[in-house]
Amino acid sequence: MKLICLDLEGVLLPEFWEEFSKATNIPELMRTTRDEPNYEKLMQMRMKVLNENNFGIKEINEVVKKMDPLKGAPEFISWLKQRAQVVILTGTYYDYIMPLMKKLGYPCMFANTLQLNEDGKVIGYNLREADGKIEMIKRFHDAGMETIAIGDSFNDLAMLKGALKGIIFRGCNALKEQEPQFECAENYEELKAILRPIL
Repeated sequence: MKLICLDLEGVLLPEFWEEFSKATNIPELMRTTRDEPNYEKLMQMRMKVLNENNFGIKEINEVVKKMDPLKGAPEFISWLKQRAQVVILTGTYYDYIMPLMKKLGYPCMFANTLQLNEDGKVIGYNLREADGKIEMIKRFHDAGMETIAIGDSFNDLAMLKGALKGIIFRGCNALKEQEPQFECAENYEELKAILRPIL
């Protein structure tokens, strides 16, 4: 059985922190794993900015309420579910992402959790496990699944390389130039064209 393993932000959803940056006019929050491959360094910066501006889960949820999946993403997920098993492997957080998962039809997702204090301020985060994407790929292989990974960023590289097939979707030029062995798609129709012969 084939299992499609997708990153979430940048593949099916806009990057949350970019949207939060626009809403709060804080340019530092535009940085994502496309710009900073060190996830811990990135999250420490984000928590520092949230703390300095007295932002917490309330302000985060207000931005999420105004967000929608990328155009065509719900239809793409529906198309995919009819042809293969589908799972989301993401570095995002259950604490705020679920309203957007509803708009995608609640596909199976492995994500992380935030540490919040009694005032709803972000004081830390818990990774489901270190290197969670590639670790899940290994487990799926152990369970006899054939994996196809789709990602857009440097933090997806281990997953893309560990899967039986990796596809870069709307990746930055630096990633595509560094990893020319991967097929690339810029929209869902191109992605479908790559997937159809495999599925």
